[in-house]
Amino acid sequence: MFNGDKKDMSEMIKEARNSKPISLSDDILPKVVPHIFQTVKKYGKNAIFWHGTTPEIYIMDPLLIKEIFSKIYDFQKPHNPVAKLLAQGLVGAEGVHWAKNRRIMNPAFHPDKLKNMLPAFYLGCNELVNKWDEVFCQKDTCELDIWPSIQNMSTNIIARTAFGVSYQQGRDIFELQKEQAYHLMEIVRSGHIPGWRFLPTKRNRRMKEIEKKIQATIRGIIDDRLKAMKTGHASNNDLLGALLESSFKNGQPGNKNSVMNIGDIVEECKLFFLAGQENTSVTIVWTMFLLSIHQGWQARAREEVLQAFGHDEPNFDGLNHLKIVSIFSNQRSISFSIQELI
Repeated sequence: MFNGDKKDMSEMIKEARNSKPISLSDDILPKVVPHIFQTVKKYGKNAIFWHGTTPEIYIMDPLLIKEIFSKIYDFQKPHNPVAKLLAQGLVGAEGVHWAKNRRIMNPAFHPDKLKNMLPAFYLGCNELVNKWDEVFCQKDTCELDIWPSIQNMSTNIIARTAFGVSYQQGRDIFELQKEQAYHLMEIVRSGHIPGWRFLPTKRNRRMKEIEKKIQATIRGIIDDRLKAMKTGHASNNDLLGALLESSFKNGQPGNKNSVMNIGDIVEECKLFFLAGQENTSVTIVWTMFLLSIHQGWQARAREEVLQAFGHDEPNFDGLNHLKIVSIFSNQRSISFSIQELI
């Protein structure tokens, strides 16, 4: 069948969206990812989904996932020409290209670099908590939608700590990426027609327009930073500065393959914006959700933080000793939790 299982997937997603709200105690998987839930339930934890005429495998075994991720030359990444408009960077790089960019980028994530960003993280979180306190002080009970607030906080923090730009610039880029992701998901759900992306449809024109705007904005940010670096007025305490510095320091005279070109850096910046904002905000909201339904763990996490810092500002060394809190950011633990849920 030309559309494979995509028609069934679209129908299940539509049905889940139109269904009545669920309570905190209900199983969320049939609501959030109904197609994956039903496929795995019916065919097992390693199941095939037909994406049009292309088979895809759902793998729910964390150890097997780890093995696949560690064998980058044996398991190639899927290539979707339309998805490139959203973000590429390391997630789309292969082989030697991936290894080179990974080597250049590693210093940008050194603990000493991240340590310098901690005050900005604390300030952003503290401002949000203070705003919530003001809301709760005005009412005895209050229902608050935390999702928009967490998104705004993440955008603000990633804009300043990763690129040294204003909240508005970061917000503009993220809103464009958010719209781009929506168009991409609609294309995925509607079915793949070879060559369709080349037709001048309204959606295709808009996606290309968004890509041009994002490229222009990020290139402008990079150009401003390069000018500041030449005059000695640039800071390398954010991810962009560290990335540019690392690229230049690792470069070998006459060897273009030892540095990242501007196109590569733009793609990594797009990925930083998308992953740094969206993934962070989703993870925070999901963690808060889990803590709300497992209040015993919530109490233990709160007690651990109070014992470590009291009411003082958190410090980098202290954060590394938070055992209970670290559970919620440990990807291996999250993977096993998902496995148990499924």
